[in-house]
Parts: sequence; C-alpha cells; structure tokens
Amino acid sequence: MTSRAEARDILRRVGQQPDEQIDLAEAALALGALEVPGAALADYRRHLADIAHDLAERVSPTLDGLEARISWLHEVIVERHGYAGDQDTYDDLQNANLLRVIDRRRGLPVALGILYLHAARSQGWTMLGLNFPGHFLVRLEADGARAILDPLQRGAGAHRRGPARPAEGHRRQRRGAGARPLQTVSNREILLRLQNNIKLRHLSARDVPRALEVLEAMRPVRPGRGVAVAGDRPSGGPQRQPRRRHRRAGNLPGADRQRTAPPSGRRADPAAQEPTELTHFKSPFRRPAG
Repeated sequence: MTSRAEARDILRRVGQQPDEQIDLAEAALALGALEVPGAALADYRRHLADIAHDLAERVSPTLDGLEARISWLHEVIVERHGYAGDQDTYDDLQNANLLRVIDRRRGLPVALGILYLHAARSQGWTMLGLNFPGHFLVRLEADGARAILDPLQRGAGAHRRGPARPAEGHRRQRRGAGARPLQTVSNREILLRLQNNIKLRHLSARDVPRALEVLEAMRPVRPGRGVAVAGDRPSGGPQRQPRRRHRRAGNLPGADRQRTAPPSGRRADPAAQEPTELTHFKSPFRRPAG
C-alpha cells in the first residue's frame, strides 16, 4: 500500500530530476495516489509494464513505420486494454487521476495521452505532447513523418509526410487569423496540466480548499516556480479572487476543456474556446454502428 508521504517523496524526486529523465507515468501514479490513500501502486505499475510488453510483442522491425506504429498503439491501448475517452461523464474528477483512469479504462485526453506516451517511449519511439488549449494531443514521429493523435478519439490520427504537409485523405488544418502552430510540452507541463484539470473542476464547484490541496500537490513537481497562471479558470468557474491570489509567473498549459456552459452574461474563458489551429480527422479505427 502507498501512503501519501511515499507519494510525496516520489514527487519530490521528480522535482529534482532533469525533465527528460522524468518517468511520466510513474509521476502521474504518485499524483493519483495523493487522492486515493492506500492504493497499491505496484498493481498499477504492473499494468503499465503489461502495456509496454504487449506493444513490444507486436513490433516487427520489417514492418516498422509511422502507419504500423499507430496501428500497434491502437491494438494495445484501445483493443487489448479497452481505453477510451469518457464522453458520458467528461467532467468527472476520476478522469484526471491516472489510478482511476486505469481502473475504469476511461479518462481525459491528457490522462490517456500519458498512457500513449508511456507505451511509445517504452519502445524508444519519439512521441511528444502538444500544448493546445482545451484539448491535449500527442505527436508521433517515425522516419521523418509525423502524425498527430487524439487520445480522446481512440488514438485517431491525421497523418503527415514530414513536418507540415498532411497526407491525402485527411482534412487540412484550418488556419484563421492569429493561428499558431502547436507547441510541444515538457513532461513537467504535462503533469501540471493533468493536475490543473482537477484544480479547475474544484474551483468550478466552488470547493476552494480542495483546489488549494491540489496546488500544494503540484508544487514539488515544479519547485521554486509558480503553478497557476492567469487565464486558467474554467468556463463557468467561481469568482476570480482565488485565481488572483495564487497567480504566479510560469507557463502552465491550460486544462482540457470542461463541458459546462458559462453563466448567462459572462464571457467564456479564452482557453476553453474552439481552437484556431487543429487537424480535424475521422478515426480510421471507428467501426460502423451495429
């Protein structure tokens, strides 16, 4: 069984590590353990090891390539282990706790994205998180080609030949005024984004004490720097005072968009608006109804 003190020790070690050495899934388990005292992290670690093992069994050097890697990830994460985005209870706090995501096989894009990153990196593949307001994406690379995958949509991807040109059969990016390219995010930023989802949902429910607890849990991950920034209030959230009180310098990515409407007469948070640049696509794995 894992105590909160043990989980905090893990997070303190994470805070002392260079970003590229952080075990993203292990750190996310520790954050989840703070909310589930007494959880047996060994069981969850075995599950993560199973994902890596199942993927390794499917990898064939003779068939390796971007398309094959996307297919193998889908076979393992979606078909073998049954993970999917929680479309029915999207704002459930469990969707941002990796322990409960593993238990339920449902979660937010950033939590599911951590599983995709864990699986891909276990094979030495290059996969990065993409900083996008309201929705977390991952980018897989192989042999000079790239694909942006959507963990919420069962790893559906918009394939690219090289860094900028989408392959045929997929819709091109919508580029409006002020459109910006998607930026990659560090491991720390992914962890903070995961926790930011929990914090914002507590604030949206006007549970400021619980939001402060989440802030304290986030602090060891980014020691000596702030963990909240302006503009991270969810649409429909509470009064602005808690956000002003805890705002510090930093660059915490926005949380995944909450599916609640803003109160009448109040403008929605810009971080929760429809993106100005996103590759839209249909899942190549979605089966027809019936």
